[in-house]
Amino acid sequence: MLLRHVARPMLASWFVYDGLQAALKPAEHVRAARSGVELVEKSAGIEAPLSEKQVATLVRAHGAATAVAGLFLAVGKAPRTAALTLAALTVPLAVVNQPFTGGEATRAERTRKFVANVGAIGAALIAGADYEGRPGVQWRLAKARHDLALAKQAKQEAVVSGAKAAAKDVSASARGAAKGVGRSAKHAAKEARRSTRLAAKEAGRSARRATKAAQEAAEHAATLAAGAVHDAEAAVRAKVA
Repeated sequence: MLLRHVARPMLASWFVYDGLQAALKPAEHVRAARSGVELVEKSAGIEAPLSEKQVATLVRAHGAATAVAGLFLAVGKAPRTAALTLAALTVPLAVVNQPFTGGEATRAERTRKFVANVGAIGAALIAGADYEGRPGVQWRLAKARHDLALAKQAKQEAVVSGAKAAAKDVSASARGAAKGVGRSAKHAAKEARRSTRLAAKEAGRSARRATKAAQEAAEHAATLAAGAVHDAEAAVRAKVA
């Protein structure tokens, strides 16, 4: 953390100084900017070239933007955005100062500036890629994919668990129903045996009553028959006398 607080102002100092020089003294940069503008106009086929005043205005605006972005980087205000902005603002300077075209007299100076601009772009890109210990985009994407995979797995496990729970409930219900049927069957069998015993007892009692009634009827008939025989004998004796 301390290294960042020291390194960022050191890196930003070059951008702030160069931006202020371009904004306050654009004349020193107009010639180089003019060559770059002419190169762009030639490549784009633009027939109406910019005037010196317009080029100076572009130089001032570019310098002011560079200085502001450098200040943001120095004070740590949106440092990644400021660093990437500085990298983008330095690209036109590298193009303007490229040594591959132009007169031979200025090639060494242009090469020196070109190399300095390329180095500044690289340093700004490194500063822009500094997440200060926070996870980067690649890590966040990987974590998001991992979390999504875990969520899908948890959902599948929940579905399987729900199916198992439902099957368990069905099995428990079936066992309960079977037990209920078994209890009902046992109760019915018990009631049937009880009814059978009661019916057998009642039949036995009825049979005993019928037997007793038959015996009584037989005894009564025998008594009647004995009386009739006695009466007949008495009648015969009376006739004989």
